[in-house]
This record gives sequence, structure tokens and C-alpha cells, in this order.
Amino acid sequence: MGMTTGEKIFSFANYLFFIVLMLIMIYPFWYMLMGSLSDPLFIATGGFFLTPAGFSLSAYQAVLSNVSILTGFKVSIISTIGGTVIGTFFTATTAYALSKTRLRGRMFFSFVVLFTMLFSGGLVPTYLLIKELGMINTYWALILPAAMGAWNIFVMQSFFRNIPDELEEAAKIDGANDLTIFFRIVLPLSKAVLATIGLFIAVWYWNDFFSSVLYMTQKEMWQLQMVLKDLISNTSNAIAQAGISISYQSEVNEFTIKMASIIVSSIPILLVYPFLQKHFVKGALIGSVKG
Repeated sequence: MGMTTGEKIFSFANYLFFIVLMLIMIYPFWYMLMGSLSDPLFIATGGFFLTPAGFSLSAYQAVLSNVSILTGFKVSIISTIGGTVIGTFFTATTAYALSKTRLRGRMFFSFVVLFTMLFSGGLVPTYLLIKELGMINTYWALILPAAMGAWNIFVMQSFFRNIPDELEEAAKIDGANDLTIFFRIVLPLSKAVLATIGLFIAVWYWNDFFSSVLYMTQKEMWQLQMVLKDLISNTSNAIAQAGISISYQSEVNEFTIKMASIIVSSIPILLVYPFLQKHFVKGALIGSVKG
């Protein structure tokens, strides 16, 4: 059956609405990209940038020669990879244990996890704990405090509940213990939710800058987002102090430096996300809707 006139109008309006919404969401990123590729001499005129105003890669050359940016990249990559691996592993093990009704004290441990979702120790006690553990100016201060989150645990727990108990019972008949079942049966079946939670954790670590504010007194241990924040809020001094050569300073301005820095910091997540998108959608639906 063909669509009625009302259905055609609704379909057209629906497509039009989402196309406009897509353009509104894409344009800020496109604006930054075009601005970063523009010649600084034309930037002062302002306006909308659908194409570069002139063309220059001097902003990217300046950013990539910035010692602070490169150091921030290193710190963010290490903390993101380490935090994602550690966070995903311990989230999975905790969620799997809590999904089993045979776990003694299961309700108590579930309440403890839920409690952390509603209340926290506070900023000052957390800082004092990190300091007493000797983790100031170390990667552990960037990784461990945020490695596990209650919401991620509950999403993964919901997923594990949907795995048939018969699989585990059959494995136990064959002599497998709980660790063997978890690593050789449960985890291979959980790629979708693992990719989803891993992506959530990775994006959080990559965008984190507050940990650098709290726990890092040495600029060499600043994450990329903290370096970017310092660069954007105080561009003139940052250009002069961050290792950008004098020859580049004459070819760039604050606007192009800001735009290029934001683009450079966004590239890693933009490269990773397309490969995890199918797992992300599937894992989010299975982990949060079912159960």
C-alpha cells in the first residue's frame, strides 16, 4: 500500500527536521576545521566559513611543534588506554559477580555500588587519599579514581543476566571453573557490551582535564585537555611559552591556534568511534533495555 498524503507530509517533515538538525550539529566542527585551515590574514574579517579563507597549514605546524601539546597527547594516550583496559576489566568482573544470585552478600555489594552513584567522599577527602597513597604527579592518579562507575557496572550486569545459565552448567559438567567460564565463555559472548562500556570509559578519560587540575603540579603530567584549556584561555602566553617557534608566531593568530588545537585533540576519538559504532548501538540496547 502507498503512503497517504498525510504520511508523505510527515515523512518529508521528518527527513527535513533531521537533516537540519544534522547540519546544525556538524557546522560547529566544520567551522573549526575551516577556521584552522584559513590564512590568518583573512581571519580578522570573521563571518561564516564554508571553505577556508585562503589556505594555510601554519596553525597545525605550530600546534604540532608545541612541546606541551605533544606531551599532553602522550599523557592522555597512556591514561586513556590504561584506564580503559583496567576500567573495562574490573567493571566486567564486578558486574559478572553481582549478576549471580548464588553470590553471598550480593544485595549488600549491590547496595555499596549503588551508594557510590548517589554519594561520594568529597573533593578534599579524595585528594587527601590520593596524596597519602603517593600518587600525586603519577599516571595512577589519572587512572584509578575513575576506573569504575556504578552505571557501567549495572549496564554490564544487566547484560550478563541474559546469558543462559545452561551454558555455564554445561561448562561445569566438562570441568570448567568460574574463571574459565568467565574468560572463555562469557567474555567472548560479551563483545558488544564490552565495546560499549570501553568506549564510554575511553571518551571519559580522553575528555578528562579535572584530574590534572587536582593531582598534577607538574605541567609535564598534564593531560591533553588541560593543555588545550590553558591554550584556549591564555593563547598569547601559551604561544610564547609552549615551545612554538618565532617563525610560526608570525604566521598564526590566536583564533587559528585554538581551532587547530581543538581539531587535533578530537581526531583520536573520531578515528576510533566508527569501528565501535555497531557494537556501541547493540551493546547499549542489550545492556540497558533488556533485563
